[in-house]
Amino acid sequence: MQASTRVLALLLCVSAAGTAGSSGLAAAADTHAAGMNETHFGGCVLRNADGDVPDDVYRHGGVMPTSTIAPFHKALEVYGLKLAARDDIADDFMILVAQAITEMFPQDPGLDLAMQREVLANHYRHKALIPVPLGFDYSFMDERQWRALERQYSICDVIMQNVPEGQVMEVVEHILHYVTDIGLHFAYPDVWGIDKGSTLARAMNIAIENGYYDISGYADIEDPGIRFRVEMQEFAYWFISSAWDLQEPYGPKDEREWLLLTPEALRQKLPEMYAAYEDTAARIMVAPSLETLRKFGPTRAEESASRR
Repeated sequence: MQASTRVLALLLCVSAAGTAGSSGLAAAADTHAAGMNETHFGGCVLRNADGDVPDDVYRHGGVMPTSTIAPFHKALEVYGLKLAARDDIADDFMILVAQAITEMFPQDPGLDLAMQREVLANHYRHKALIPVPLGFDYSFMDERQWRALERQYSICDVIMQNVPEGQVMEVVEHILHYVTDIGLHFAYPDVWGIDKGSTLARAMNIAIENGYYDISGYADIEDPGIRFRVEMQEFAYWFISSAWDLQEPYGPKDEREWLLLTPEALRQKLPEMYAAYEDTAARIMVAPSLETLRKFGPTRAEESASRR
């Protein structure tokens, strides 16, 4: 779990009485209207699918100035995911994130392109918006326009530029949160649905019961709907990134939240979920190229060596 997930979840779910770990989070949560549950599920995904879907769901724009998504000043839309940033974020970083997204969804004839297009169309329908802050600067959440923005869009996490370590997985994890919370959830509800009866939920429970997945870090998320969605999106991220074999080079060292770090471990310990993954997500998406990942930052081993 990256820190951004925890901050955003707490902002969405802390009650008016305030039980967050800091007065800043509690104060922000005090202004959060209870009506969010009527318009969004899990605290982030718009229930209404009224976003415009273009004829070409592979639309990939450039970084453009905007005044329509304040408190952000510029945006880049790629495959239905809109990156939104202030001027302190480098255009090149947004472009590189967009490149990673396009590489995740290659128009390869060996893939199920009809279902791939359906997944991308869901990003448009549910108005996926990804804030891009500089490091841990969440001051945009203090601005009056923020609450209106989160009501209008599906905002499930952020992608931070310039984190002290783990920049590669900061990007991969939070792209996957949007893809699983929105794209896969609606395209494959029986498998990837954020629902207690889905294959993903059954696999998560098996992983929890066997000690492969530790959800204790989410216990202080007060709202049960938000807590369940966060637990599910984190499990989906751990699963897909391990299936892509990215955890060993790029995942956090000595991580106790997740123990199944390789495709072989997933096949052995969670065979039903792995088979479902191969029949669904693996048929529409792939990991970004290692060349692109290296542009974001070093492996964890390289980070450790540089600190010696």
